[in-house]
Amino acid sequence: MTPKNPYVLAPMTTYSSQLDGVISPDELPYLERRAKGGFGIVMTAACCVHPTGWAFKGQWQCSDDRFIPSLKSVSDVIRSAGANSVLQIHHGGRQCPPELCGGTPLSASAIPLNKPGAVTPRAMTEGEIVEVIEAFGAAAHRAVVAGFDGIEIHGANTYLLQQFVSPHSNRRTDIWGQDRLKFSREVVESVLKSVPDGFSVGYRFSPEEPDTPGLRMADTLALIDTLVQYQLDFLHVSLRDYKQTSFFQPEDGPTLNRIADHINGRIKLIGVGSVKTLEDAQAVQAAGADWVAIGRCGISEPEWPDVALNGGTPRTKVHRSNFAQELTLPKGLADRIDAVEGWFDRD
Repeated sequence: MTPKNPYVLAPMTTYSSQLDGVISPDELPYLERRAKGGFGIVMTAACCVHPTGWAFKGQWQCSDDRFIPSLKSVSDVIRSAGANSVLQIHHGGRQCPPELCGGTPLSASAIPLNKPGAVTPRAMTEGEIVEVIEAFGAAAHRAVVAGFDGIEIHGANTYLLQQFVSPHSNRRTDIWGQDRLKFSREVVESVLKSVPDGFSVGYRFSPEEPDTPGLRMADTLALIDTLVQYQLDFLHVSLRDYKQTSFFQPEDGPTLNRIADHINGRIKLIGVGSVKTLEDAQAVQAAGADWVAIGRCGISEPEWPDVALNGGTPRTKVHRSNFAQELTLPKGLADRIDAVEGWFDRD
């Protein structure tokens, strides 16, 4: 992709598909306004590649050809508004509620997420692993057919791909556990085989986990070294704050800088994490990122690039009333903002 600027609308969950997994009509104006507001790239909310990977209510689907018209409606509206469109493809693994994913959720091993009330997943069989790998490739092909400019493989936030990489969630003794990067490699290869040469493909990853055993920076640097061997367009690090340091080695400085230094120009990097102002975005680029993802501020300020680049101050607060209409938000996202106290500053 050759976006008009380095600013990316982050792939944020909108909880706004219809019950059958088709995009809700009220999500299209949300995406269109942000594309018109100056974002060079607009990434979609995580789109589920397989019925066993349905992770939350209101998640939209790319798991079957019948969803192509839904996908196309999104790529069309983003492109017509002047931005590049990227479909984020995803499987929730052990984070999927049983009532959505058809029963006991799947994961690398039968290890639950380390939080109260987490459901214990079932370790995937060899056949299920292969089926999900193929599902990622099929979803990527549907993105091409639907007219997207690129896809992002969601390997972050403790979802399925990270569950295979992590020593906390992957306790397997077979080849999928002996080589914890094998699942990621196979998914990437499946995707690349399913798209034409030059089609933009990226991979999102989380650098660490607080669990013991858990994902550490050494694991992530090894993953990066594996991923840069493929014809990928970008990597996308998942961070809460672009200034944050390692959970375990804070003396090494900001995690974003460390990752950018390790990549050393071998592939484009998207930085993210509490970017509110143009100065924040410039600091992310100074740390070594090529593109900058805007998350919450892309919700509270739909025209973030236009405002920031013209010397304005992007809004960070959300009004307590009429904010959905003011900010052009789909109902599912607006309801979520009201339900989660502290997610946004309110006035």
